[in-house]
Order: sequence, then structure tokens, then C-alpha cells
Amino acid sequence: MPRIALTVAGSDSGGGAGIQADLLTFAAHGLHGASAITAVTAQNSVAVLDWVALDPRMVVAQIDAVAADMAVAAVKTGMLATRGIVSAVADALARWRPPCLVVDPVMVAKSGDRLLDGDAEAAYRERLLPLATVATPNLPEAEALLGRAVRTLADMREAARAIRTLGPRAVVVKGGHLEGDAVDIFWDGTRLEELSAPRIDTAHTHGTGCTYSAAIAARLALGDELLDAVRGAKAYLTEAIRRSYAVGRGHGPVDHLHPLTSGSGRR
Repeated sequence: MPRIALTVAGSDSGGGAGIQADLLTFAAHGLHGASAITAVTAQNSVAVLDWVALDPRMVVAQIDAVAADMAVAAVKTGMLATRGIVSAVADALARWRPPCLVVDPVMVAKSGDRLLDGDAEAAYRERLLPLATVATPNLPEAEALLGRAVRTLADMREAARAIRTLGPRAVVVKGGHLEGDAVDIFWDGTRLEELSAPRIDTAHTHGTGCTYSAAIAARLALGDELLDAVRGAKAYLTEAIRRSYAVGRGHGPVDHLHPLTSGSGRR
């Protein structure tokens, strides 16, 4: 029986991010992926045209249905959209207590479209981050959580320390918005690590944040130690970006399935 990971996130109609990216990432790691959809987005490679959040009761019903029947080894959260959903998801996860929880505080899409209402940021700080094994904010998300600028590596180190005081066991501040190599900061209260990978020259990076956090969750589900899971997820994502491809006129997706398709002739 494969191990099971659950994603609690929004649906991306373009197939590059959200639930779709998470399930592909779980599959690439040999896991069975389950899902609790929080919102439905109408989006493509260019923009998010519209989105609607589900009722928090229905989000929790999906989590309960999966957790009551399956031995979930890890959970990751993505787009939670509203304060009501963030709070309801936090309540459900506090009841079920999965072994590992990766919180990706999705706030803004690659296109710049906002995916979270303003009231929800406080709910992340107060309700969800204290439950997390690891939180994975990018620079704008770290700024929103802390209410201050995060623009340099030194800022990222301080942000990782500050966000950890909100409750997660560890924090990965992602530096993809900076120039130069892609450097992330890992902090677990003991180890402060800079994780660097060469920046790949491509516009096709839709879903990178979702994919990174899903890969961390997958590797934790498989039994990796936390820093090893983050390192392995970053290596997986770097290759996925290298093999990314166009599907429309904007930002194409990364190749989530590259571990399964290498040598098959597929890009």
C-alpha cells in the first residue's frame, strides 16, 4: 500500500498549480494523493480570471472523509482563500493531528492576482502556523506575515527566525524573487541553512511554490528527516523547472512528473 498525502488547496483550471500540481508531485514521489478542495479558480497561463471559495463546512467535510478512512502520513495546505477556511482547516487538523503538516501560505498567484482575503493573514498567524511542521513563505508572503520588508538574504534570515516564533517547527523562506541563484533560508531553531540552486532561465515557473511544498510533504511522508526533505524537494523542483514547458501564452508549468518520464522522450 502506498503512503498517503493530503493536499488542502485550490483547484487550478490551467493545471499548473494548486491541487493539480500537488497531486502530480505526490504521484512523482510514489504516493497516493488525496485532496480537499478549498476554492475553484478560473485561470490559465496568463491570469486568474475569477475564483470562488467553498463553504468552510465543505472543506472540513473533505478532510474528515479522508482522515477517517486513510492513514494520512502528511498534509500540505495551499490556497485557503478566506479567514473562515483557514480557521476551519486549523480546527480540523488540530483534531486529526497528522504526523507532518506543511503550510504554504498562498496569497498571490504568479500572475500577481491575489488569492487570499485580507482577514485571513491574521488567521494564518494565530491558528495555522502553530500547527505546522514547516512553513514555506516566499518573500511577499513573509512580508505579509511579518508586516515588514523582506528584500535581502539578511532580511530572509531574520524573517525565518521571526516566523518560527509564530509556532512552526521549521521555516523555509523562499528567495526566488531575488536576483542571482535561487537561495532559500531554512531555520528550525538550531540549524540555519542557505539552500542554493542555479537560477534557470525560463518564464515557465507556474506552480513552483505549490510544487516545492508538496514535494516537502511527500518526502516527509516517506520518512525523510526535515532538512533532508527540504533539500530533496528543492533538487526535485530545480529539475522540474529545468524541464518546464509552455502550454499557453503566459507562464507554463514545471514538469512535475520528470522522475517518471526521464528518458521517455518527453521534455
